[in-house]
Amino acid sequence: MDHDSLDRYRQTHPAWRLLTADNAPLILSFLDLSFIRPNRRAIPASELIAQLDAYLAQLTEIHGVERYPKLARQYLEDWAAPDRGYLRKYYPRSGEEADFDLTPAAEKALEWIQGLTPQQFIGTESRLMTLFQLLRDLAAGAQSDPAARIQELERRKAELEREIERVRSGQAGPMGATQIKERYFQIEETARRLLGDFRQVEENFRGLDAETRERIATSAQPKGVLLDQIFGETDHIRKSDQGKSFDAFWEFLMSPLRQDELQSWLRAMHELPAVRELSTEDFVRNIPFLLLDAGEKVHATVAQLVEQLRRFVDDQAHVENRRILDLIKEIEIHAIGLRSNPPKANTFSAIDDLAPQFALPMCRVLLRPSRNPVLDIGALEEGGAELDMAALFSQTQVDEHLLRDHIMEMLRNRPQITLAEVAAAYPPEHGLAEVVAYLKIAASDNAVVDESVTEMLVIPPRGETPEKRIRMPRVIFAG
Repeated sequence: MDHDSLDRYRQTHPAWRLLTADNAPLILSFLDLSFIRPNRRAIPASELIAQLDAYLAQLTEIHGVERYPKLARQYLEDWAAPDRGYLRKYYPRSGEEADFDLTPAAEKALEWIQGLTPQQFIGTESRLMTLFQLLRDLAAGAQSDPAARIQELERRKAELEREIERVRSGQAGPMGATQIKERYFQIEETARRLLGDFRQVEENFRGLDAETRERIATSAQPKGVLLDQIFGETDHIRKSDQGKSFDAFWEFLMSPLRQDELQSWLRAMHELPAVRELSTEDFVRNIPFLLLDAGEKVHATVAQLVEQLRRFVDDQAHVENRRILDLIKEIEIHAIGLRSNPPKANTFSAIDDLAPQFALPMCRVLLRPSRNPVLDIGALEEGGAELDMAALFSQTQVDEHLLRDHIMEMLRNRPQITLAEVAAAYPPEHGLAEVVAYLKIAASDNAVVDESVTEMLVIPPRGETPEKRIRMPRVIFAG
């Protein structure tokens, strides 16, 4: 943090520009109201404009129209401009309407402003315990000597056994209300920081995507060399500290055992009287779903990058192959034409049309519209043949409402279920059409699709149709 670096940050960093902007109170308060408090990621432009319109109307009644004279749409476009960088405006794959999301810089500014707010209660004990636990894990995990690690584990084991004996003898009572509140606030703060980190991770992957597409468009290198460099950078990102940390997080979160443990701990925590006394929102309760949604967006960004690279390879190969085939076809046509009269050696290469040719517009043939033919089909006569109408009444119709009832019935006792579990509990009666209907419901309900894990769906036999098995990515429905 030298003088020149700080001066450069002051001039270029979006977070610094936001804190020093004339309309900083408007920007920060609105972004906090629309994104941070409800934990929203992508908001459609029409919805965000309506929210800002209502917010500006409230401020106009207090401060007058001169304070914020612009329209809501104009403010959002200014905040999403490259020289601002407070919002990210992009167009999702589905839909023609743009979405807005916070940038990591804007979230850092909001976090800093939040830190300025005086806190009446700071959990120093819980922070100290967390510090000791991290130091203990670091010292033990980084130890390369097996004997030393075993010694540390034995010490922890003895400590746990002493704690068990204290609980059995009644010497160790439960946590007090203050200790419970300390840990609750620390859990909430850690979870918010974790969700905020996802925007930075997603931003890093988007930066790689933009750089990759720019290099594809401007590079003059051979395709093989370019692809080696691109895939090497992609592999470097995945093997970086950030990539490894995210993969470990995602694997940990997607474990069914860990999900059940997390839900059980959250339910037990919210049943505590000290927690119920706090006027808290549903943020901590919804942590698992918020983490899944944030992780899914990061996965979608990475998948978009991979799709971009695949499309480049396929398109370039298709163009090159088509051009080669056209050239070969032209050569074959010329060879057939010259088969009976092969050219002489001195005239094998020639250039046609050395003199200019003129084509006057007045010499072109005028358009003659084609006549619409008139069909004479004659009089229609009623036939006497009898047809089997049973096929019209044997069509399959999938009841989506019934499928939704199946999903909701299983979600009553569980926080989340997979499509494979639903299909196992309610075997598809209409074959593949019913599986497609489940996927349609998953798309409309924004269910989580984990492409890193595949599951097997079994469709029972129907009449002469044998049993079918479908392997597909894991689809997760949440309550």
